[in-house]
Amino acid sequence: MFRRSVFAFAFIVSTSFSAGAQDQPQDQSQAQAQAQDQQQQQPAKTPPVQEPDQVVQPAETAETTSTIRKILTNFAHDQKGIWTSPFHISREEAPWWATFGGGTVALLTVDRRLSDALPESASRVRFSKKLSTVGSDYITLPVTAGLYLYGRTFNDPKARETGVLGAETLLDSLILVEALKVAAGRERPDEGTGRFFKGHHGFPSGHAMMTWSFASLISHEYAPGKVVPIVAYTTATLVSVARFTARKHFAGDILAGGSMGWFIGRYVFNQHLDPNIHKRFNPPIAFTPLVNPITRSYGFALALKR
Repeated sequence: MFRRSVFAFAFIVSTSFSAGAQDQPQDQSQAQAQAQDQQQQQPAKTPPVQEPDQVVQPAETAETTSTIRKILTNFAHDQKGIWTSPFHISREEAPWWATFGGGTVALLTVDRRLSDALPESASRVRFSKKLSTVGSDYITLPVTAGLYLYGRTFNDPKARETGVLGAETLLDSLILVEALKVAAGRERPDEGTGRFFKGHHGFPSGHAMMTWSFASLISHEYAPGKVVPIVAYTTATLVSVARFTARKHFAGDILAGGSMGWFIGRYVFNQHLDPNIHKRFNPPIAFTPLVNPITRSYGFALALKR
């Protein structure tokens, strides 16, 4: 465990069985049932299924060499999982993929009309372009580096994990979006009517994918808090809207990029998080049932951790 216990106490309740040996198993089963009920009431969630060698351990992010090595090895693992993800969609994810996929297809049919409905405004275009730079890789990558350096300076494993996984998420998104842009070849609103396979790079939106993937990663890292997810998703939304009002992308480009980005961020987090440094997977109260058939006593121990 990488979180140190601030204090711990054990509360043992001992009860002598006044009944004979025939009643003893029933009493013990009742004690064990109560212990199980107590454990079920703990707020911990079950960590996602992971490959042990893919988990980012705090010891690996404490040094530069091991950190770089971990990013590269996990990046190769991520790429395989991302490109094969359409063949491994779970029942829980299927409705979301259907919603985002259907929404993208629907927007593609009305993209040109939506873009043409924007009034001409040079000042709006200039402002939107400046705002959307927040989602550029030369902005988001330094943010992840800052989180990592903060974690190194103040010995914060969670900040280091966020920086490392943030870098992985952005690299994964960059590779995917560049490959899809080349394959789709779609025109941007300021280049044409949105036709595909014309050698352009309009689909999907790279800014949307990068910002939504990072927003998803950092929001999962700092959940169940509300402030970080609100700030992250609000920023991603503003960047996405700005790409539309700057006439750099059609609405379908943005929805496709943003939805894929969100799934990438969640995927990287689920594959590589260390459950020991996340409270929702590592509850602040540890409950341990104690049963001693020899002394005919039972009880429990509680440990409060920081």
